[in-house]
Amino acid sequence: MILALLLDLANIAGGFLLAAGLLRRLPRVGEDLGRFAERAAPYGWVVGIVALAVGCAYLLTHLLAGPRVFHFEIVGIGVGVALLWERLTGRQRPAPSGTEAPTGAALLLAVFGIIAILVGLQGLFTPD
Repeated sequence: MILALLLDLANIAGGFLLAAGLLRRLPRVGEDLGRFAERAAPYGWVVGIVALAVGCAYLLTHLLAGPRVFHFEIVGIGVGVALLWERLTGRQRPAPSGTEAPTGAALLLAVFGIIAILVGLQGLFTPD
């Protein structure tokens, strides 16, 4: 139960960090969310490790013991890989430059971040 909560919170926090480029464009709250995301970004690797580890643990558990693979762990693994991309490959993760709207790969990561937030919220309200 604690691991499920960790996975859901990692999906929400990681999704927020990935979607920060889109969330900055929101009227009235975008600047505040952007500042918070900039302060939280240096700790994104911790969220990535938690999401990747717990997502892989649940994936192995559900592959070997059943009942089936759930989307929560797939999204968690994706969030973990996306947040740890710089540390895994040594290349920069695509990000929007300055105040411009994200395009291309940065937009894809931002949309995946929104999906991760929604999946994390769904996981909080789904019984184990």
